Amino acid sequence: MPKAKTSYTCNECGINSSKWAGQCSSCGSWNTMVEMKVVKTSISSEVVTTLDNLPDDIDFRFKTGFKEFDHVLGGGLIPGAVVLLGGDPGIGKSTILQQVSANLMQKVPICYASGEESLRQIGQRSHRLGLDALKMNILIDSSILNVLSEAKKCDARVLIVDSMQTMTNEELPSAPGSIAQLRECVAKIVEFAKKNDVAVFIIGHVTKEGAIAGPRVVEHMVDTVLYFENDPASRYSIIRSVKNRFGASGEMGVFAMTDKGFSEVTNPSAIFLSRGVSDEAGSVISVIWEGSRPLLVEIQALVSPSNNSHVKRLTQGVEQNRLALLIAVLQRYGSLSLVNEDVFINVVSGLKINETAVDLPTVLAITSSFKDINFSENLVCFGEIGLAGEIRPVRYGVERIAAAIKQGFTKIIIPVGNLPKKNPKGIEVIGVHRLCDALDLVL
Repeated sequence: MPKAKTSYTCNECGINSSKWAGQCSSCGSWNTMVEMKVVKTSISSEVVTTLDNLPDDIDFRFKTGFKEFDHVLGGGLIPGAVVLLGGDPGIGKSTILQQVSANLMQKVPICYASGEESLRQIGQRSHRLGLDALKMNILIDSSILNVLSEAKKCDARVLIVDSMQTMTNEELPSAPGSIAQLRECVAKIVEFAKKNDVAVFIIGHVTKEGAIAGPRVVEHMVDTVLYFENDPASRYSIIRSVKNRFGASGEMGVFAMTDKGFSEVTNPSAIFLSRGVSDEAGSVISVIWEGSRPLLVEIQALVSPSNNSHVKRLTQGVEQNRLALLIAVLQRYGSLSLVNEDVFINVVSGLKINETAVDLPTVLAITSSFKDINFSENLVCFGEIGLAGEIRPVRYGVERIAAAIKQGFTKIIIPVGNLPKKNPKGIEVIGVHRLCDALDLVL
């Protein structure tokens, strides 16, 4: 017969200890150690198997009904995968997963479990979105054990849990949303998904810093971690993968909010560009790499005389420390004096860029604004700038060039190291060694 062993778990950080203590040795919290009974079995129900026992459809993936969502997931939703979707309150996490559920239920049984909303609220959203979801299996319960039991009863192939912060495990005495509850509930979900080959979406809340609320171990337990982002001033939202065991991390899908819910944006580059809208100086087009595909973005710069003793260097969408470095290089090797100038950088549509390929377009945009010169609207550029003023090549140069040509650009300034072996017909591709070479081409 299995023997029960007593252990103590901290409600705040979730650490386990064999002895009770008034203060947690890990997080320092007082009176947070609670007693737990751990049952260990000497015989496992699992047996050893081999890979040749796998089914023939080993590469099968559920299609969510959104090509952009499938792209972020690596081609679709794999049976047995656990996907954690986090985002700010009201951003649309429940909305898009209810749309995904309505699409999937046409092919496989679905179970939608909510601990946050009532059946009426879910029905109202379904009616507003015009979804054909009258036969969807919906469970209003915050007990994770009940949720998993009901999901198994209805033979669900996809389970949606909304949200992990509202789920509780009655075997633990801690409150819902505590670190111990989050860890144990997610552990139960992962175990259920793997044993029953059920794909699971888990909705997660985020902290004010933008990270998913709860212990970091939760992100390690699940297979895929997605973040839902948006710019409050824009109708577009972005789902970005930061971890994916079954696809490339860093993938991005773009969605537009409409009165019927979210619709996918099949050509994301188009929303990040405003060609022909403005003839003002300080705007340059670049090509960035997101996950496994290129995207064209517009980099805007504004340089104006400072009225204060301390100049401003502000950025939106690019790293602020990187801007300080680029300004120093531009002053040294570009013969521009920005000592008394405020410099502002913005990436159109609120996109956040985490690569150095936008160094060259950022510097050119600053130069354009400072000298009040309009560059050709057919110009696109990319490249990393070193501290010695050299232009360094970036990865996927050929693919970036192809993306620029596809959008109709005819003049491309790039590092010499990214020059193609043969120039595309009718396209002017110019390689530059140093920053001064690039400035000579546009001034």
